[in-house]
Amino acid sequence: MRYLVTGGAGFIGSNTVDELVRRGQEVVVLDDFSAGKAANLAGSKSKIRLIQDSITNLDALRDACHRVDCVIHLAAQTSVPRSVKDPIETNRINVEGTLNVLVAAREAKVRRVVFASSCAVYGKTEVLPIPEATALAPISPYGLSKQIGEGYGRVFQELYGLEFVALRYFNVFGPRQDPGSPYSGVLSIFNAALLSATQPTVYGDGEQSRDFVYVENVVQANLLAAEAKGAPGLAINVGTGSRSTLNQTLASLGKITGRPRTAKYAAAREGDIRDSQADIRMAKEALGYRPHIGFEEGLKKTWEWFSADQGAASGR
Repeated sequence: MRYLVTGGAGFIGSNTVDELVRRGQEVVVLDDFSAGKAANLAGSKSKIRLIQDSITNLDALRDACHRVDCVIHLAAQTSVPRSVKDPIETNRINVEGTLNVLVAAREAKVRRVVFASSCAVYGKTEVLPIPEATALAPISPYGLSKQIGEGYGRVFQELYGLEFVALRYFNVFGPRQDPGSPYSGVLSIFNAALLSATQPTVYGDGEQSRDFVYVENVVQANLLAAEAKGAPGLAINVGTGSRSTLNQTLASLGKITGRPRTAKYAAAREGDIRDSQADIRMAKEALGYRPHIGFEEGLKKTWEWFSADQGAASGR
């Protein structure tokens, strides 16, 4: 099969690309490097076609979709706080960009689009773990943009026969997640703080909980969704089915690294959800998904990568 991975130089994207290449698939990557890094593709660069452009450029997507069987659409503005600060940019990238992906895929007669959605589409909910049938009530422009992307995908499947699968990622972490931005994932920020012997900041009281899912599990879900016969038309949670508070997570990291740290607490951020935990029964049934890397093992693997990466950076 021939795959297009939008955002393929990013955190989840590059891990997905590497696995596709390992499996011997043809891969096209479209990325404008606004968040992704060329270094993330160092191991696969000679085996892929790389297009440096944005999903906001429909002509670039038309080129990228040529002879493609499946699009794994990961390119996005992924930060909730940034979406609160700049909803227009979030709409341009996440809504208009996703519509461009669908139009280009339809024109190229692509068989299936796998769309990276988010648990942010649920908003605040009292039901944990969260099943996919939960009413969608996003509380941030980011979450709303993902809900709209899902809606466009369903319409394109219904009207044009373009198979569409939405994967609602919970809190993904692992190697290549960039800690350098104030909008980065909390685990990448925690790892960076422990490496630099600084005090990590927790927004809120630290008792908010998340379903942290290691990136290899998400890659597995992406590739299963690309081929599972019963997946088109579904929106599927991708998590672990368990959750940890931020305070518990920081304590676990302190034990793993031997570098315990106390957090500095700051005001909770607008648009943040208090608790999140995936019901993954649909992923198991429709995709055959099993999160084979658990939370503690994922924390260890992530710490090993951050430690090695910092060592390599300091040696350059």
